[in-house]
Amino acid sequence: MMTLNCLTPSVEPKVSEHMPQIIDMIEKILNNGYAYVVDGDVYYSVEKFPEYGKLSGRDLEDNRAGERVAVDSRKKHPADFALWKSAKSGEPFWESPWGPGRPGWHIECSAMSATYLGYSFDIHGGGVDLVFPHHENEIAQSCAACHKSDISLWVHNGFVTVDSEKMSKSLGNFFTIRQVVDIYHPLALRYFLMGAHYRSPINYSIVQLESASDRIFYIYETLHECESFLNQHDQTVRKDSIPPDTANIIDNLNNVFATSMSDDLHTPVVLSGLADPLKSINDLLHTRQGKKRQFRVESLAALEKSVMNVLTILGLLPTSYSEVLQELREKALKRASLTEEEILQKIEERAAARIQKDYAKSDAIRKDLAVVGITLMDSPNGTTWRPTIPLHLQEQQINA
Repeated sequence: MMTLNCLTPSVEPKVSEHMPQIIDMIEKILNNGYAYVVDGDVYYSVEKFPEYGKLSGRDLEDNRAGERVAVDSRKKHPADFALWKSAKSGEPFWESPWGPGRPGWHIECSAMSATYLGYSFDIHGGGVDLVFPHHENEIAQSCAACHKSDISLWVHNGFVTVDSEKMSKSLGNFFTIRQVVDIYHPLALRYFLMGAHYRSPINYSIVQLESASDRIFYIYETLHECESFLNQHDQTVRKDSIPPDTANIIDNLNNVFATSMSDDLHTPVVLSGLADPLKSINDLLHTRQGKKRQFRVESLAALEKSVMNVLTILGLLPTSYSEVLQELREKALKRASLTEEEILQKIEERAAARIQKDYAKSDAIRKDLAVVGITLMDSPNGTTWRPTIPLHLQEQQINA
């Protein structure tokens, strides 16, 4: 999670260390008349909570019990759920007012969130599969323990699919983050995940990851070149003004960012909004017309700042452009099963073929490297290489 630039949680509580708080909450629910005890088990009575189903939109009669397990005939209603389960042989247990046992599957979340955040807090998250019954039951429990309990926003992320099938161990299409970042940069994975709205399903595929990796290489290379250029120019002589067209590009990015992030964190639109500022930076750095622009340095500084602000908030700004670009190259070499020495040798072979006017061999070397995701770039200063989307995957994108 740290390699993905995720912030460390302030608290990571364990259920086993919060048994007194869990038992205390169950006692409050019982005392308030929302639960009942049967043979050492404690059940929540869903009929006592008229708002049950308000999160998922399900009616109480829609909640068919017994789809996975047999209905417990001791329950007052089939949808009633366990707050405390009496001990079974071979299972861990704790002492309680109802005898030895363990918490039900939902109560721990209500108890621990109340301990650290109170009964009312801003945001509660989880996968879309937790809407019912887990989060529905959390609401019922917390409101039964404290009638002022309230969550301002529920945020549920969609499933990850693999080549359009749901990722699951049973299908054998299951990947861990560690496996993915072994061959793709963690920031490429972060960019890929932000490329779909968090509530939507996201299709994990090699072509999508290659595309994300290619895109962040472009972003960081652009910013690295901009940073290097600005470091060569004295900031003290810069003027305050920038041309209207540059100001418009920056205003558009800021507006897109504010509007889209305020629209339930619509990150795909924000990422698309980076295209114009990045193109403008490249034009000012490299095109003949751009190099002649008035307030060129000031424009580059302003554009760089606006892009960096967005990347910082999205957790996509690396500590060093040169380091992350090198790491992206190393990941590309690993995917291509090549070393940098082998690529440099191919570059030399291609240069020799061009001197000998053997253009067929020169083109073949370029294509062989493109097939495995390495592109060659010729300039007056010689030939360099950078990662790219492998040729067959580029063709997939075109045909998609």
